[in-house]
Amino acid sequence: MSGPAGGTARAATTTDVVCLGESMVTFLPSQPGRLADVPSFGRGIGGAESNVACALAAAGHRAAWVGRVGADGFGDHLVETIGGYGVDTSAVRRDPVRPTGIYFRTATDRGAGAHEVAYYRAGSAASAMSPANVPYEEVFAGRVLHLSGITAALSADCLELLRELTAPRPGRPLVSFDVNHRPHLWRGGPADASVLLELARRCDLVFVGEDEAEEAWGIVGAEAIRAALPEPSVVVVKRGSAGATVFSGLRPGPRSSNAGGAESAPASRSREGEGAEIAPASRSKEGGEADTVTSVPALRVDVVAAVGAGDAFAAGFLSATLRGLPVRDRVRHGHLMAAAVLTVPGDLTEPPARDHADRLVALGDEAWGRLRLGPGWTAADRAPEEVRTP
Repeated sequence: MSGPAGGTARAATTTDVVCLGESMVTFLPSQPGRLADVPSFGRGIGGAESNVACALAAAGHRAAWVGRVGADGFGDHLVETIGGYGVDTSAVRRDPVRPTGIYFRTATDRGAGAHEVAYYRAGSAASAMSPANVPYEEVFAGRVLHLSGITAALSADCLELLRELTAPRPGRPLVSFDVNHRPHLWRGGPADASVLLELARRCDLVFVGEDEAEEAWGIVGAEAIRAALPEPSVVVVKRGSAGATVFSGLRPGPRSSNAGGAESAPASRSREGEGAEIAPASRSKEGGEADTVTSVPALRVDVVAAVGAGDAFAAGFLSATLRGLPVRDRVRHGHLMAAAVLTVPGDLTEPPARDHADRLVALGDEAWGRLRLGPGWTAADRAPEEVRTP
C-alpha cells in the first residue's frame, strides 16, 4: 500500500529499524587534493539513512532501508551493496526515468575550508519520493522509523512525505530524526532550513549538532536547543569534541503528540530477548516532567576521514536504545560506533563486536577519558589491545 493513511495498524513486527532516505554512489579520491587534481576515484556508497541501516544490521539488528533508485547500474550497485550488509531492501523502488544520484568528494574533513563535494543528484530518483509512491506498510513495519532532514531538502514532494511520516497517527512507531542540516541543499530548495525545526518537533527522538542548530535556526547552546524542541521525548545534542548531551523526559503510558493523543503500540521484544520499552512517549508542548540531563565526553580518536561519523553515532545510540541500555551507555555506544567510522576512509565499516563495545562502555569515567582509538581498533579482541594512551 502506498500513500498516507489515517492510522497504522501494526502487527507484531520482525524489523527493528526502518530507515528512509536517499542513498547515492560516492566516488572517493585516490589521493588528497582538489577534485581538479585527483587522477582517479574509488567507488563506494553514501547516504545518511542507508548508512544507519547498514551499521545497525552489521551490529546484529534487523534493519530495512526504504528508498528510490534509478533503473541503472548505479541503482543495482546500491541495492546489492546495502543488501550485502544484511539490510532488507525489498521496499526499495526503481524509477524507470530518473537516475540514481552520485557524488564526488575530496579527502579532507567536511568542515575544512578546502573540502569539496560535487553532487549530481538534482532530478534523481530519490527526489521523486512522495506520499503517493512510498510503501507505507513497509515504512511503518519496524519498532523505529529513522528519518533525516536531508530528505526534506530534496524536493517539495519529499518535504511533504516527511510531514506525512512525522504526523501523529495511531500505532506510529518511535520516530527518530537526525536534523542533518546541509546548507547547499536548501539553496533554491522547497523551503528554508527552519522547516527542520518543525519536523523535529513532531518526532520522538532527535539528533542535532550544536553547530547545525546555530547555522539553521540561530539557536546557541544545548539548553536553548532543548527549549526549542520541547515535544520529543529524547533530544541528543552533539557537541563535537566536547561529546554529547541528552535531554530525556521519558514517561510511561499513552503517547501524546503535537496534534492530539495517540495510543502507543505495545513494546516489541528484540530477538535477544532484551525487550526495551521504546514506544513513543512524547512530551506535551507545556513540557511536562523535568528532563534528565546526561552529558558524556567524546573519545580521543586518530581520525582517518571525518565522514559518516554522525550517522554511525545515531546507529550506536539506536542500537543501545533497542537493547534497553541506560542513557549514558547509549551515548557511549554512539561514540564508539562513530570512532569505528572515523578510523577508516569511507562512510561505513564493520563495528566493534558487541561484547568488545560493552566492555568499553562499562569502563569508569576516568578510564573512558583515557581511551584513544586509532585505525584497526575494532579488530582487537580485548580492550587493552586497541587502546593507546599518550
